[in-house]
Amino acid sequence: MRFNWQILETAIRRRRPKKTQSFTTRYVTPFIFISLMTWLVGGFAIVVPAPPLRQDNVCEIFREQPTWYDHAASSRDRWGTPIAVQMAFVHYESSFRSHIRPPRSQLFGFIPWVRPSTAYGYAQALDPAWSDYMNEAGSVFATRDQMKHALDFIGWYNRKTHEQLGIPQNKPDHLYYAYHEGRTGYRRGYHKQKPALQRIAANVAARTTSYQSQLASCESEFRCRQFYEFGPFCG
Repeated sequence: MRFNWQILETAIRRRRPKKTQSFTTRYVTPFIFISLMTWLVGGFAIVVPAPPLRQDNVCEIFREQPTWYDHAASSRDRWGTPIAVQMAFVHYESSFRSHIRPPRSQLFGFIPWVRPSTAYGYAQALDPAWSDYMNEAGSVFATRDQMKHALDFIGWYNRKTHEQLGIPQNKPDHLYYAYHEGRTGYRRGYHKQKPALQRIAANVAARTTSYQSQLASCESEFRCRQFYEFGPFCG
């Protein structure tokens, strides 16, 4: 009688336990994939800080987000715009919301239509101005929805305004006119025909004064925060 090895092999295979998926393959990998897709589809929003609770007090803003002070100080050192001016601009442009855009107009009164401008992010930078900034001074990975880059953009724009129009960087109302209307619009005096814009610029100036006064009382908290910063070599 001939022994059937094929029958024996089949029986052994049936007795082997089935391979089970590892914990990583079964649970961790799908979770990472879903999280990554959510992050990408959501415009990276899940890693963006919420707007500060006390937007009227720059000390409280920096206590909530200490790195924002570092970014504002870096922009000031690079371009010359005071920290209080930068933060006042962000306050009135976006209320510290990272992904904000102008609301869409409505077609026939109810159909969402086009946006009135390409403004986006903390600084509400327009596409053309942002493109100029990126070509001239922005880092490769700069985005308008990151505070570091938004503040650097504001500093860069105000430096260009100072160089081209002669507006001092501690004169926030006129800096804001040029920021809102563009430098050509400022030269042509468009802001003089817009009472609503004049009120906003006056508010920006008042907010700057308030922020500057507050910052004078608390700025020491945010200097020398890192382990490598000490003495006269920081802030």
